[in-house]
Amino acid sequence: MRRSTLRTAIAVVTAGLTLTACGGSDSGGSGGDGGSDAATATSADDLGGMDALVKAAQKEGELNVIALPPSWANYGEMLKTFGDKYKIKINSANPDGASQDEIDAVTSQKGQDRAPDVLDVGTSFAKQAAAQKLLASYKVATWDDIPDNQKDADGLWFNDYGGFISIGCNAAIVSTCPTTFGQLLDPQYKGKVALNGDPTQAQAAFSGVWAAALSNGGSLDDIGPGIDFFKKVKDAGNFNPVQVTDATVLSGETPISLDWDYVNAGLTKKLSDQAVKWQVSVPSDGVFGSYYSQAISKFAPHPAAARLWEEFLYSDEGQNIWLKGLSRPVRLDAMQSAGSADAAALKALPQVDASVEFPSDEQQTTAKKVVQDRWNAEMSG
Repeated sequence: MRRSTLRTAIAVVTAGLTLTACGGSDSGGSGGDGGSDAATATSADDLGGMDALVKAAQKEGELNVIALPPSWANYGEMLKTFGDKYKIKINSANPDGASQDEIDAVTSQKGQDRAPDVLDVGTSFAKQAAAQKLLASYKVATWDDIPDNQKDADGLWFNDYGGFISIGCNAAIVSTCPTTFGQLLDPQYKGKVALNGDPTQAQAAFSGVWAAALSNGGSLDDIGPGIDFFKKVKDAGNFNPVQVTDATVLSGETPISLDWDYVNAGLTKKLSDQAVKWQVSVPSDGVFGSYYSQAISKFAPHPAAARLWEEFLYSDEGQNIWLKGLSRPVRLDAMQSAGSADAAALKALPQVDASVEFPSDEQQTTAKKVVQDRWNAEMSG
């Protein structure tokens, strides 16, 4: 989310995009051959190369992940492919959890075998975890392909995949699906408009508020109008406080979902198999894009498997799995230049044609504090 400006026509993606556990020690985990070395390794070379890293990870035999719904950005395929490829058991906790839940798990489960090895969080939450000294420094083999403004210089976190805030709509329940934020105030959407989570806890919901701000006179320096807008949606009786999940969408409990385009678009086929037409659009009056970020827990109980996971995610194979999930992997520019990006997956991406700006570090910090201070106070009751 630190990229300053970007113009993109995503019918064919022309640029990489920047926004849901007994004893141990602060030095991290110690599983497998060279586990203590793996806990401090900042690259595969520190362990003797990729073959040595694979051997150490397979010796540990397990990987703990958290807050990775299988339908989110094609994580189902990602998890299965990694597990099958390296014969490593994956323990997936709290798949519908939020970014803050991941950070809380690192701190509350520190020293436990079930603690998270790796994190996938909103960039502002990654920076929070880095400030709390919860993350291990690591640089994957394809580090140089990740733009400098998409990663921490010391390797504490690095952006992975991104998308745009979109409106998903169940056309079997909603007679006229909204395509702009302004339309969400229409009385016909009473009790139908939901966010994916709590904006104080979840990056997707936080970004939904920021997109609403952009559509209502706000800016990257002023997220306040987004909160004002959702207060209007609530006062109109249109806001649905139920957190969006696959189950709530499938049941019709959340017929209008504000979420990432790759999450909403990923539901289209699943719903069509049940004779439900799911329409997805990026609102023209509030185009907001963001990356998520990867990080390794400083206290990972499986430090080698954690590092091998990151190597896999940032390989061409892993990046193309995200691309097939309709998200935009951070190495996309480099892969397009090298001809290694999945052409069919590129063509299938949701279309966006807009001039897009992304918030700076300072803007993110300010916006997060505003939401923390205002959201629950103004949206409760």
